[in-house]
This record gives sequence, C-alpha cells and structure tokens, in this order.
Amino acid sequence: MNERLKPSPAENAPGGRACEIIDLAVCSYAKAYAFQKEKVRSKIDGADSDTLILVEHFPVLTLGRRGRREHICAPTHHLRSMGIDVIDTDRGGDVTYHGPGQLVGYPILDLRVHRQDVNWILRSIEASLIRALEKFGIRAGVEPGLTGVWVNGGKIAAIGIGISRWITFHGFALNVAPKMDHFQLIIPCGIRNREVISMEEALGKAPPMEEVKRAVIEGFCATFGLTPSKLDFPSPKS
Repeated sequence: MNERLKPSPAENAPGGRACEIIDLAVCSYAKAYAFQKEKVRSKIDGADSDTLILVEHFPVLTLGRRGRREHICAPTHHLRSMGIDVIDTDRGGDVTYHGPGQLVGYPILDLRVHRQDVNWILRSIEASLIRALEKFGIRAGVEPGLTGVWVNGGKIAAIGIGISRWITFHGFALNVAPKMDHFQLIIPCGIRNREVISMEEALGKAPPMEEVKRAVIEGFCATFGLTPSKLDFPSPKS
C-alpha cells in the first residue's frame, strides 16, 4: 500500500531563489543531455539561478550506472526496427523508457545552496510530483525502499539523477499518455512484478500536456522554495 509522503524538508530551501524554466518541446535524448551539461557547467562556474528543463523525447531506452542489459527484453534488431535507440547514461538507476506523451524533467540544482544530501533530493523530487498529481485529483505516494512515485501500486513517475560537484542533472519521467506497450520492451527500473501506469489510465483520459507542465512547475517550485524567473521555449531540437 502506498504511503502518503510527508512534507519534504525541501520546504526549507532558500525562499525566492530564482529558477529558470526551459521547455525544449520534443527533442532527442542526446540533444537534451548536451543542453543539461551546458547548464551544469554554468552552475559550477557560478551561475546564480537553478534550472528546470522540460522535454518529451523521441523513443529511447536509457541505462543508468547500475543498469543491466538483461533488463532489456527485446533484441537489438527489433528495437532498431521500431526506431528505438539504447543509450548508456551517467544517472543512477537501471533501465527506463522515454517517449512522446511522457514529460521528462531535468532539474539543474545547486545542492551547495540547498542541501548536500542525495536522499533529500530524491525524496524532494518525489514530493514535487505528488503535489503536481494532486492538482488532477490523482492520489499518489511513495513505496518503502523504492524510488519514484506510485498510484495504487503502479509506477507513474521514475526518478534517476546524476550529481557533479553537487550540481544535479538528469531527473524524472512522468507518464502522462505515452505508448504503454513500449514499457513491455524492458523491466522498468529493474523492478519485476510491478506495473507501470500513466495519468491517462488513472484519469480515464489524457490531460493536456501544457496543463501537466504548469502543475509540475508549480509543484517543483513550491517544494524547493523557488521562484520561476522566466519561461523559455527554444526551437524544437532534432
């Protein structure tokens, strides 16, 4: 049974710290990763604001540092025929799927200003997504010993981060209305006997992606004590 998440200690983050919101629309995983790394370098070099990047990816499977190839259930030639790449990444966690209809968020946060605690950042990201889902009437929570956000035993959002000099990158993937059969290509996050669900399934219809983005931005900034400074919409990347 899901446990309702208590208010995150992230509530004590520096109030009013600026957060740049960037919407990359739909772009490749590689392009979004390169963009993240640029932002990480700017934070290491002393940029003041935090950043939240939002994006939908073209279909891709990613493997975290502890990822196991045997958790990919489809042969390489089958994935290629579907146009799905497999990419090794420097985030935590195992294997996951990204694709259109899934909102991916990459928080670039300076933990030297917030809190230098890996468990804290994971729990706080969970809390921010639970806040966002509440706006749609979805009662989400956490599962003991597992990372992510869950609804009635099904995983609705996966989380996997990287940290460089206490600057975060990578982040979360919230299932709004992706192709759910694509999750059958993997053992999601290496967890067997647990289903993956979407907001569309929980609500009976898919909410507009722009409304989900707004809710995620509000939940994220409220949880981390941030003020969105601007909203950028760069041209869609290939």
